[in-house]
Amino acid sequence: MSAGLADQSSVHDPAVITRPLAVVTGASAGIGREFCNRLAARGYDLLVVARDASRLEALKRELEAKGEITVDVFPADLTLDDDISRLVGLIAGLPQIQLLVNNAGFGTQGPLADASPARQEAMLRLHTLAPMRLTQAALPTLLRQRSGAIVNVSSVASFLYSAGNVNYCATKAYLTNFSEGLASELAGTGISVQALCPGFTHSEFHQRMAADMGDLPSWMWLSAGYVVEASLRNLKRRGPVVCIPGIPYKLMVFLLRHMPRSMIGRLSRLRRRGM
Repeated sequence: MSAGLADQSSVHDPAVITRPLAVVTGASAGIGREFCNRLAARGYDLLVVARDASRLEALKRELEAKGEITVDVFPADLTLDDDISRLVGLIAGLPQIQLLVNNAGFGTQGPLADASPARQEAMLRLHTLAPMRLTQAALPTLLRQRSGAIVNVSSVASFLYSAGNVNYCATKAYLTNFSEGLASELAGTGISVQALCPGFTHSEFHQRMAADMGDLPSWMWLSAGYVVEASLRNLKRRGPVVCIPGIPYKLMVFLLRHMPRSMIGRLSRLRRRGM
């Protein structure tokens, strides 16, 4: 079995499980759902995680109807310590796990002073604590196998800071930095780590945060399928740890990385004022 994504052409002992398993959080919509579709088509069994049990069951029926794979559902709210711990215990006991996709997330908008403290704390738990604990649970099995991959769905926002999105940018910056550090730590083990950093992507994400995105030009929008295919292609060829789908966003991140930090702040304030 190759490093990174499992090699589906490998010959396996028929006495053991023959299909690799992918665990996907935030699996019921958007990028997470697209990961499930693409991985199922590649022959992965799936453990799908999200808050809405009925949507997960519908996804299970849809995916299992398309091919000879097994989909298990795990309803959980990963902003809650108890639910994180339940999933950690399950992942730690999965001998066939080959891929963990930490995708669950949400955004808010508005000044921190006016924000719900509980909502902001939930974001920090979901974007930082949950991926770290799930990754730590999967690592012993991946290290024994000397193969597999971890994908942390971060954002282009991880390269900037923004008025009105203080904790979103900060938590995504953690995910990108965490992924780069972990990849360095795991060098030579056969395990791939990726920080997937898309820009604006068509999904339920912006609808849930009630954001008006009507002023954005069409070229700034990516499809969830395009984002996921870029991620999986990058994993297959063992590409860079930071995966940025789309040439416009690659150029944007290049500029952000070389721009004075003070200028990012000025641009953020101007945009927030509508100038």
